[in-house]
Amino acid sequence: MSDGGPSLRVDKWLWQARFFKSRTLAGKFVQTGKLHMDGETVTKAHHLVRPGDVLTFPQGPHMRVIQILALGTRRGPAPEARTLYEDLAPPQPKAKPGDNPDLPAPVALRERGSGRPTKTQRRALDKLREWD
Repeated sequence: MSDGGPSLRVDKWLWQARFFKSRTLAGKFVQTGKLHMDGETVTKAHHLVRPGDVLTFPQGPHMRVIQILALGTRRGPAPEARTLYEDLAPPQPKAKPGDNPDLPAPVALRERGSGRPTKTQRRALDKLREWD
């Protein structure tokens, strides 16, 4: 790695940018090998990042692609943390249940506290679902 300006540990930056609740969790995530920086896998928490680096990592069901714009000096509030990076691939909004025909039909809605359906009610629900 060349000495080209200010740098910060990747685990500390991920924590300051509020991608993880604690620095320990950020460090453990980096050790799993799921974090990629500029196309290369990063497995050490002490790996240095600089403004301009691109980080790619999974977060929940989404794949995050983040470009580092600045190095933080503290873990501040969320609006301040969002100024540290640019999201190159923002998470897509969740699809509605009826949008994708490949997904199973949504579960029938029942009143809260009405209990499980009886065998007769379940057969009637199954008949309705097959009919659609």
